[in-house]
Amino acid sequence: GKHRIVIPCLGNFKEEYEKVSKLYMNNKIRTTRYTLLNFLPRNLFEQFHRVANLYFLFLVVLNWVPLVEAFQKEITMLPLLGVLTIIAVKDGLEDYSRYKMDKQINNLVTKVYSR
Repeated sequence: GKHRIVIPCLGNFKEEYEKVSKLYMNNKIRTTRYTLLNFLPRNLFEQFHRVANLYFLFLVVLNWVPLVEAFQKEITMLPLLGVLTIIAVKDGLEDYSRYKMDKQINNLVTKVYSR
């Protein structure tokens, strides 16, 4: 059958470890949903999957039509922008705490069984 050789990342084996470890995927835990580059588009995509946010977006768009305009155009955007901002900040803080926990778990010292 198939077997795998495990090389410790210590002392004399450091060079061999770096050469062999490039062949395998790492085993780091990553539970975060966002990165700095995809936070805004991905968060907005997730928020507009909620029916309430789509409803308020519909009202904002509808208010830009001159025949249907009930309030000032800018005022109808305030509730939607407020809700989107609050939820984005909450999601960002939750994701950051997940990132810190992942970093803590990935840096734990482990025991390696050796015959």
